[in-house]
Amino acid sequence: MGDNKDNHFWDSLLTFMAGAAAGFIVGILFAPASGKETRKKIKDQAVKTGEAAKESYEKIAKEAEKSVKVVKEKTSEGLEAIKEFIEKKKEEYLNKPEGVIEEGEEGK
Repeated sequence: MGDNKDNHFWDSLLTFMAGAAAGFIVGILFAPASGKETRKKIKDQAVKTGEAAKESYEKIAKEAEKSVKVVKEKTSEGLEAIKEFIEKKKEEYLNKPEGVIEEGEEGK
């Protein structure tokens, strides 16, 4: 389920970036400026877009790192609970008096 959200996020981000780039290029091409000025504007915008993409990547990487940490903690807690449950049941079994038959064991 989370994978679907991730795909949606990346699809949305890619669509936004493509739309922004297309809008910028159309705006530059129809603006009255010399070739040198146009190339400089395109270069500057490419640098800005690259920086924005890098910042977005870093933010996403930090969030993913946090999520991994939470999953590890929850998994560890779950394993600890299972170990405690097994140990408790083991102790109950070992401390059960000889000859006591519990429900469900009668036909064995």
